[in-house]
Amino acid sequence: MFSSGSKLTLRSLSLIHAAKGGVSFCKFRYKWHRNFVACSQCRGKKDDANFSSLFIPVPVTPNPDDINVGAELTGALNKSDLLKVLNKFYQKKEIKLLALENGLDNYLLHQAYVSFRRYCLEAEALPVDLHVVVSDILQGAGHVDDIFPYFLRHARQMFPHLECMDDLKKISDLRSPANWYPGARTLTRKIIFHAGPTNSGKTFHALERFLNSKSGVYCGPLKLLASEVFNKSNERGTPCDLVTGEERKFSQSNGDPSSHVSCTVEMTSVNVPYEVAIIDEIQMMRDTGRGWAWTRALLGVMAEEIHLCGEEGAVELVRSLMSTTGEDVEVRKYKRLTDLEVEDSAMGSLEAVQPGDCIVCFSKHDIYSVSRGIEAKGHEVAVIYGGLPPGTKLAQAQKFNDPDNSCKVLVATDAIGMGLNLSIRRVVFYSLIKPTVNEKGEKEMNTISVSQALQIAGRAGRYGTQYEKGFVTTFKPEDLNTLKNLLSQSPEPIVKAGLHPTAEQIELYAYHLPNSTLSNLMDIFVTLCTVDDSLYFMCNIEDFKFLADMIQHVPLPLRARYVFCCAPINRKLPFVCTMFLKFARQYSRNEALTLDWLCRNIGWPFAPPKTIIDLVHLEAVFDVLDLYLWFSYRFMDLFPAASLVRDMQAELDSMIQQGVFQLTRLLKNSETGVSSGTSAAIDEEDFAINRHKQSYLRGGKDTEMPQVGRGRLTERLLAQGLLTPNMLQELRREWTQDDQSEPSDSPTSHTKKPRQKKKHK
Repeated sequence: MFSSGSKLTLRSLSLIHAAKGGVSFCKFRYKWHRNFVACSQCRGKKDDANFSSLFIPVPVTPNPDDINVGAELTGALNKSDLLKVLNKFYQKKEIKLLALENGLDNYLLHQAYVSFRRYCLEAEALPVDLHVVVSDILQGAGHVDDIFPYFLRHARQMFPHLECMDDLKKISDLRSPANWYPGARTLTRKIIFHAGPTNSGKTFHALERFLNSKSGVYCGPLKLLASEVFNKSNERGTPCDLVTGEERKFSQSNGDPSSHVSCTVEMTSVNVPYEVAIIDEIQMMRDTGRGWAWTRALLGVMAEEIHLCGEEGAVELVRSLMSTTGEDVEVRKYKRLTDLEVEDSAMGSLEAVQPGDCIVCFSKHDIYSVSRGIEAKGHEVAVIYGGLPPGTKLAQAQKFNDPDNSCKVLVATDAIGMGLNLSIRRVVFYSLIKPTVNEKGEKEMNTISVSQALQIAGRAGRYGTQYEKGFVTTFKPEDLNTLKNLLSQSPEPIVKAGLHPTAEQIELYAYHLPNSTLSNLMDIFVTLCTVDDSLYFMCNIEDFKFLADMIQHVPLPLRARYVFCCAPINRKLPFVCTMFLKFARQYSRNEALTLDWLCRNIGWPFAPPKTIIDLVHLEAVFDVLDLYLWFSYRFMDLFPAASLVRDMQAELDSMIQQGVFQLTRLLKNSETGVSSGTSAAIDEEDFAINRHKQSYLRGGKDTEMPQVGRGRLTERLLAQGLLTPNMLQELRREWTQDDQSEPSDSPTSHTKKPRQKKKHK
């Protein structure tokens, strides 16, 4: 009994105790570990029902072809007697203790028991060993506790994680992310932090070192910034390539890679050595969605000299992170190059708009209303917001910056906070309330942070422009004191950097839990992961899970599924999500997504927008083309039309520019015949404003066309991108033909029209 050596196990002690007439093994363990159970029930999230519910049970069914050997040995079992034994087994406290020690909390125990009971009662032939044990119990020769090993075997078949929990915890141990990058750990890197506010010249000094180095990489937060550095480097005579998620550009005509690269931070290589690396806007490590990319670049880039540019609030966190790698941080502080003054009075009215003003809004509704209000006062307006293509943003910025252009006023969202060089005299905050997404992926309406206020206000009076001094104020008088308070503070200290599970980690999870979905694997990983809470946090994975759930029914290899779920799409745009799903289905069939296939599915070609809903749809189509290009660099064989799609984007960009240039006209067209009885509550950031959607067709000039599209179904299909403007025009032509083919005074024709519409749809 003690073949394992002189060490007495708890089971050995319990058997000796039972041999001397004591209680059964289970009762002995129950008394021995009563205190342990009390503690283990309080271990936190990893033992509660919410965590256990993440594990999807694997159905365990009896094999109808099994020969009932147990019945031949001990006789058939009475099912009613078997049910009584099973119920008695489940009600014992000792069994619950044993189950808990083997990873089965109350939630899992109940599920396992229900399945085990059904298995035993429905099986024509139980496993021989279980049949013999149950027969002994029924005849009084065994104890009900003896069923436990067989119950545990069944439970482990249902929940494979019970046998590999230690392995899962090791895989999701994220306490030392610096060790993920052995290449960087072989170097003694020099870390230089350029700390300062907006318009302080910190990035300029870092770029000078980049341009004069033998090799280098610039890691920026936006495609616009990466493109700007790419262009500046090549203009200065330093050959530099551009690498973003959707684009690759080589400075050398033969396509050979240059020694310098400008890229978006997610595309940073951690395997190529450089002399100099620049990581711009390092404070973005705190971002709940993208923070992991800055953390990865900081810990993993293989450069002798790393220049970090960002807010002073990130200095202490960077020092703490670098202490884990044994690297020192040199901090160079910068002051703003021009003065910034907070005005003593609010703007109050659009009548008070001045040349060089930038009115900052945090919603499209405000963008539209403010733009129209200013143009009604006789001022030409440039408009910039996040949903616009990069080319349109640059065109609007150039229009506003040109001193010879009649446009002297800019209306923008916080998209101007980085990535665009603008000649702004005064920044006016139309509101200080901004919708944000918290760590749980929930939308909240909060006052902007100190960091955001400083970033946006700092765009006024940019060094080197015609304005040597910047001004900032609010539109509403009641917001002015709040703004002054925000701007008087230093940026909030950044205390944690973001992390994200890698494809390799998820593949290992899938190996141990082959029946779990990708979304389910991510949930389990995040719940089980161990993170150094003093330095790191897990980034929000809601967008990833949303895409994983969307394509769960599409048969894809795990690695391809992971790549699809990393695609940068706005999940609030159903048309984009619909095309994403079509991409996945076409890929799963191993069929190429040709230009012809793409044009058919997006409704190409398009006409210039005439209403706001037209413009919003074109922006969504541009995002779809961006998505195609993103996939074309990851699955080149099945997304072969990248160069042609880029030409389509250029054409679409020019159409969107036309729409933005005549935004007020689009608003007027959209408001013609607006129904006042509509109360659908749709997020204004999703598809413009509800009234714009509902008045889509009412701005048409063709009075001979029947008034169609007034119903909520049509408007909902338009808003969701399932019905495009071109498709709707074709339907209108078909409806017109139907109307002409039927007598207008026929009573039956009116009753059949709805059916005809439904048929065509």
